[in-house]
Amino acid sequence: MKKKFDVIVIGGGPAGMMAAITAAMNGAQVALFEKNKRLGKKLLMTGGGRCNVTNNRPVDDLITHIPGNGRFLYSTFSQFDNQDVMTFFSERGVALKEEDHGRIFPVSDKSATIVNTLKNELENLQVALHFKEPIEKIITDGTTVQGVRTSEGDYSAKSVIVTTGGITYPSTGSQGDGYRFAKSLGHHVTPLYPTESPIFLTNAFVAERTLQGLALQDVKLSVINERGKTITSHEMDLLFTHFGVSGPAALRCSSFVNQLLRTQESVTLKLDCFPEKTAADLMEEISKRSAASTKQLKNALAGFLPERLLLFLLEKGGIGELAYSQASKEQLEKFVSYCKDWSLNANKTFGLEKSFVTGGGVELKEVSPKELASKKIPGLYFAGEVLDINGYTGGYNITTAFCTGYVAGTHAAYHAFS
Repeated sequence: MKKKFDVIVIGGGPAGMMAAITAAMNGAQVALFEKNKRLGKKLLMTGGGRCNVTNNRPVDDLITHIPGNGRFLYSTFSQFDNQDVMTFFSERGVALKEEDHGRIFPVSDKSATIVNTLKNELENLQVALHFKEPIEKIITDGTTVQGVRTSEGDYSAKSVIVTTGGITYPSTGSQGDGYRFAKSLGHHVTPLYPTESPIFLTNAFVAERTLQGLALQDVKLSVINERGKTITSHEMDLLFTHFGVSGPAALRCSSFVNQLLRTQESVTLKLDCFPEKTAADLMEEISKRSAASTKQLKNALAGFLPERLLLFLLEKGGIGELAYSQASKEQLEKFVSYCKDWSLNANKTFGLEKSFVTGGGVELKEVSPKELASKKIPGLYFAGEVLDINGYTGGYNITTAFCTGYVAGTHAAYHAFS
């Protein structure tokens, strides 16, 4: 068994596979170590099994949709960006299609199409694939990287790339190995927290399951800090569940909720069911229904909101059984305030093991943005979710993985020959 390489990559996810491919394309002898029995186990799950391979937005928009230190990626995207990701797969015979919000999928609608393309490329480039052989440690002489150690012995390399992912979905092998390796070599790992995660609410209606299963379209959910300042807002779909809220709007707010929960016991969310209309617009719309003033409000306002939510908010405003003619202007304004500015109380999200993405990771101040090389140990590189970078769902995290993998692989190969 060959034990000497130019570049060793730890982790066979999207970042690791791209890093190994790129290093090999630059002439390096590469070994890729994956603790599972196959490559891309988590990648196969993405996009509901369809693999949302990237997002077709301008780079500045990509950065905006990567709220966890996205600006660090400007240098990465100047070398390899989402357009290059699409070109990479297109040139290898993968037909791609664009869906809503710029999301790019393989026409096959199968994640296996993407994983198999990457695997074929690795094999064509004669990358040595080591399955079910976990890395025990990264070997250094105190100043530079020397290689890695497994139960099968030591493997030497001038460059080692850590692409082990985060600690979400640990069943896929994402169990924090990369953070352990980084710490062992003197790197700081910032606090880890779940992102892109459903949110638990403490409001009474949740326990009563009043709104469970109700889906709302194009509403605005905001995260408010203790000083009343809006931290983030997202205008997307929302789903009420037996524990709180899920759906795209909730997932995008979750990382901000978790960051606030480090210093406070609960977090206020504000829900605006009519983000495109003002309170005055809604009052006018309600007044136009005054021809039905003898009807109960719940009948006069039929279709104003989904029925269950309408009944709930009318009841919350104390006018659930009133006719339109019986409701005062103040009571109607209170009802409208619930439609536009309803406060929800969050106390946690799903844990890391059930969340989509890990927030936190290897401290970026200790990593060169141009090369993704360690500033502490020459020959050590990082790519993908192990870094303190996280994006929203919609192809942003996988874009980060592919692009940082490409950059780390390129510069690791250069270093191996320097």
